[in-house]
Amino acid sequence: MSATADIPVVSLDLHAHDADRFGAALGDTFRRFGFAVVADHAIPVPLLAEADAQMRALFALPVEVKRAWYRPDLAGARGYTPFGIEGAKGAAHRDLKEFWQMGRDEESPGAMANLWPAQLPGFRPAFAALFGEFERVGAAVLSGVARHLGLADDWFVDAVTGGNSTLRLLHYPPVEIEGAGVRAGAHEDIDLVTLLLGAEEAGLELRDREGRWLAVRPPEGALVINVGDMLQRLTNHVLPSTTHRVVNPPETRRGIARYSMPFFLHPRPDFLIRTLPQCIGVGEPDRYPEPITERAFLEQRLYEIGLKKNPKEELGVN
Repeated sequence: MSATADIPVVSLDLHAHDADRFGAALGDTFRRFGFAVVADHAIPVPLLAEADAQMRALFALPVEVKRAWYRPDLAGARGYTPFGIEGAKGAAHRDLKEFWQMGRDEESPGAMANLWPAQLPGFRPAFAALFGEFERVGAAVLSGVARHLGLADDWFVDAVTGGNSTLRLLHYPPVEIEGAGVRAGAHEDIDLVTLLLGAEEAGLELRDREGRWLAVRPPEGALVINVGDMLQRLTNHVLPSTTHRVVNPPETRRGIARYSMPFFLHPRPDFLIRTLPQCIGVGEPDRYPEPITERAFLEQRLYEIGLKKNPKEELGVN
């Protein structure tokens, strides 16, 4: 069994009552681990229970029903993605998972439409509401990050307005036999920050600076939040995007499925990810002198993890 990462618990209540302390606490744990554990997020317990029930009902549907909502052309951004499609960048094996992904539930020009399972009438209202709650908490977290970096508290507001954020429902089925694949291979997230519900079931691990794998075991009901590659790039690695994975369960837990709900908080597609000047200094040169848009960065990573084919591959070009 892996040792447990000693990640401090930060109360979201501090955001309203002591913004300096909140920013300092959040920034310190992000700098050290690339991860934070946030309690007192005030997402309503009945909503969490309903979302969990809807998620489990979704993945309990027959495979042929779920596959009707699989759209390979959407590269996993909306609807259902079957077991064994996605894998970590550079991994030899695909992840042992299936998932459903959605964006904000609104009609706006250029927005990608959501897909909703017709068999579950309660699915859409539950997750539209939960999406809004994640946006609320995510805004508070980014405000704390901004304060920690010496930016205006609302610095990220414009960046994420109309953003490309997504909510993913993950199902890791029981592991029948020990094999080469794992539930989620070692990877980093693409976004600014990821907010995760469902980490109480063992399996999530982060890799620390010494290369050790440490288990992430949050208190019940707390959110696990980690820095993504976009924020790492924006801050010139001051806030690191830490490698993490979901390992297979021990033999006594192999028959237990694992469910989780990560919310990937993205800026808008045309947002230019340009290194913040205050994160460049003596001995810390700009690692990314050429800025990149959110859209271009995301496209590049989707090719790397197998959700989208490289145009050259689609044309049969080597």
